[in-house]
Amino acid sequence: MLEIRPLANRREFEDFFSFPWRHYADDANWVPPLLSMRRQLLDKAKHPAWKYMDGEYYAAWRAGEMVGTVAAFINHAHNRYHDENIGFFGLFESIDDPTVAAGLLGKAAVWVRARGADAIRGPASFTTNEECGLLVDNFSQPVIMMPYNPAYYASLVEGAGFEKAMDLHCIYQDRVTIESSNTLERLERLVKRASERSGIMVRSMMARDKTAEFQRFREIYNAAWEKNWGFIPMNDEELEALVKDLGMLVEPDLAFFAEIDGEAIGFALTIPNFNEALRRAYPRPGMPEPLTMAQVAWHWKIRRTIRGVRMPLMGVKQEHRNKGVELAMLLEIMKALLPSRYDYLDSGWILESNPLVKISLSLGGQIYKTHRFYQKALPV
Repeated sequence: MLEIRPLANRREFEDFFSFPWRHYADDANWVPPLLSMRRQLLDKAKHPAWKYMDGEYYAAWRAGEMVGTVAAFINHAHNRYHDENIGFFGLFESIDDPTVAAGLLGKAAVWVRARGADAIRGPASFTTNEECGLLVDNFSQPVIMMPYNPAYYASLVEGAGFEKAMDLHCIYQDRVTIESSNTLERLERLVKRASERSGIMVRSMMARDKTAEFQRFREIYNAAWEKNWGFIPMNDEELEALVKDLGMLVEPDLAFFAEIDGEAIGFALTIPNFNEALRRAYPRPGMPEPLTMAQVAWHWKIRRTIRGVRMPLMGVKQEHRNKGVELAMLLEIMKALLPSRYDYLDSGWILESNPLVKISLSLGGQIYKTHRFYQKALPV
């Protein structure tokens, strides 16, 4: 018999916390998160998004064994910003059983409907600043801060009555393609003309002043993404968490600001794909975090196992779009990539409706992964 209910005590919370390690134990592509980051994510008293969210964690049990998890939540900031009345689901994991999946997603739908939502969307854990979307193709190892799931999840979610709401694309470019094509030459010609017209200058991040640089990033980010589907502005606590999580990963030579007349009007943040080292270190419950970090550092700095970078964030202020700012920053990223030890660039995610997808494809990029938001209308 299947039982689906909220977590009742600390022991059940710890089972919920560690469920992915059991669920993905035989999956060579899954990358375990740092224990501290997963604990921060689940802690309603510490994760900054819970300041404007209400939610509940559910788990499914069969014969005393946990067989699936889900979070149901209302993001009040999202609903105010987008004038919507929806709920969300996230942290969705399930064995390959439609009954388990439908039960979990059904519980989440009932929870958000009881709080007035007229639809439920997901997966998101918990905002578009974090891991979101269901992987629907190319079930290979994910890059840093991107979600991963088995191929059968899409069938489970669609079987529970959910339909596509929006696709998020990841675009891949490798060193060989950049070097063997005329991508750089084309970009340099385009950027030269754009710079002559608009006075665009691109500089790398100032390593000595990361906090101030991240504050500049936040200001541009909130202005650049204000009309994006699913976006909500980042607050001070979320910026602090981002600096803590990404600050140690950012290589200043691979992070750029675009300026016009001394004003920062765009950014492109690129980080090494630490998942390549994290997968080898394989943090697990009970493993001391200092040991994990030592192993990650060993693989990164000594073994030099990280071969690629991810550009998780790029933004240009609305009034400076269509001036070639994005092209100028892409050029600097590619120029920085070629003499480095990194072999590929993952630009993701990008909304399927974003013109940057077309630009990236025209420069030799390929859509190689797609993550999907699903949605289901809820009866009144």
